[in-house]
Amino acid sequence: MRAVDVISKKRDGGELTKEEIEFFVAGFVRGEIPDYQASAWAMAVLLRGMNARETTDLTLAMVASGDRLDLSQVVPLAVDKHSTGGVGDKTTLVVEPVVAACGVPVGKMTGRGLGFSGGTLDKLESIPGYRADLTAEEFRDQLARVGVVLSGQSVDLAPADGKLYALRDVTGTVPSIPLIASSVMSKKIAAGSQAVVLDVKVGVGAFMQTLEQAEQLAKLMVEIGHRAGLKVVALLSDMNQPLGNAVGNALEVKEALASLSGEGPPDFVEHCLEVAGHMLRLAGRASDLAGARSLAQAALVDGSALRKFRALVEAQGGDPRYVDEPERLPAAQLVEQFRAPTAGYLRSIHAAEIGHAAVELGAGRSKQTDLIDHSVGVVVHRKVGDRVVDGDPLFSVHANDSTRMRSAIERVRAAHQISIHPVDPLPLFYGVIE
Repeated sequence: MRAVDVISKKRDGGELTKEEIEFFVAGFVRGEIPDYQASAWAMAVLLRGMNARETTDLTLAMVASGDRLDLSQVVPLAVDKHSTGGVGDKTTLVVEPVVAACGVPVGKMTGRGLGFSGGTLDKLESIPGYRADLTAEEFRDQLARVGVVLSGQSVDLAPADGKLYALRDVTGTVPSIPLIASSVMSKKIAAGSQAVVLDVKVGVGAFMQTLEQAEQLAKLMVEIGHRAGLKVVALLSDMNQPLGNAVGNALEVKEALASLSGEGPPDFVEHCLEVAGHMLRLAGRASDLAGARSLAQAALVDGSALRKFRALVEAQGGDPRYVDEPERLPAAQLVEQFRAPTAGYLRSIHAAEIGHAAVELGAGRSKQTDLIDHSVGVVVHRKVGDRVVDGDPLFSVHANDSTRMRSAIERVRAAHQISIHPVDPLPLFYGVIE
């Protein structure tokens, strides 16, 4: 078998066999297939596509390229969630302790942010001492002992994915839906969870900007999970405006803590309850979504979810006083509020522009080596469809540099559009795929 034959077959629209896919992935990881051939193959996949069987075989070949975390000896069932990334998406910080507080273990290996989509680890590291580099043994031990883990990827999971993504990023092949689906699902399968809820974002602040694209990706990932023996459900959720109000690391942690205390933004809390409900239903804690959501709601009301988050922070070396007293979290030196210049109805809040403004302030990275300023960011005070009057607060910018602040204010101001006509609120979800 030759790499060039596999490339040519896909270039011409052929369906690759399981053996051809395994040969190509294994050869690429070993360095026997050079980058230029892997790039040509990725472009062929982008242009010609893959069916569900091919994509599943690609996913499992990527899983086989590295370690696979076995959680079955630690807990009877581990459930996880994955978001395709968004602005103000601090959902993991609320959902995982809620689900764990309901008696379902949650072990998640999560990542850092790149571009305008924030990373869960960056948010958690707003808390001094929080340790994200757990070993596989520490991960399993904490999952059994505490019932929840949020760690970086410290074991060699699906290395073929990392190697292939580095090429996709510089060869214009990132948008390939089979390659996106195999990338996400290979890491979920390798991380050992038996049930996964996928939060697939749709809109200007998401990678999938149309509902059609998002549905295609979600259906493919659900089918891969089914073929691989996982329980999977995908939610199609809106990302045309920020989720919740806060965008920026410490600001998002504060909002997550407020939500765990029953005082979070209504849209964000509703989003979290829906995701947590699906996780609990997949785990068998309730027979239907309504019952599962009731369990999640109860964990917020009785404080058990907040206590579980505190236990998570303490278990991973973080200072629990920052959970008890969120005012201790890093705070920017400069805070300026922008008020509505006219009356009307909020027509749009361009999510990606809010995210880019936060990155300019220092809350995110343009490249992996950039340092994060945990204190800075943006807080939006209104949602699409809200009626505003002249002088109402629209947003606040938190900064440590006056020049960056002025630039961010202009960018966020331009991201807010006001109409004289009433505007319908945006939906939180567009559908569920099982």
